[in-house]
Amino acid sequence: MKYSIELKPQAVKHLGKLPPSVRERILAGLDRLTDNLAGEVKRLTHFTPEYRLRIGDYRVLFEIVQHTVIIYRILHRKESYNRRRLP
Repeated sequence: MKYSIELKPQAVKHLGKLPPSVRERILAGLDRLTDNLAGEVKRLTHFTPEYRLRIGDYRVLFEIVQHTVIIYRILHRKESYNRRRLP
């Protein structure tokens, strides 16, 4: 199944702050994500958003709505799992 990607403004901001080499790896990972959620995707329990994609030391936190992957955060693994809920 093919998915489309939607980046929330906060995710775009996070992506812009990353070094170019890391940014390229994450963008490549997002491209693979569109093809049947390929990559190291895991469903999170008791956490919003519901899914994460692991790319090295970085985590892409997202949810799936119909055929769209909505990316909320792109953070280093130390910062990604604080318990603050997203709207």
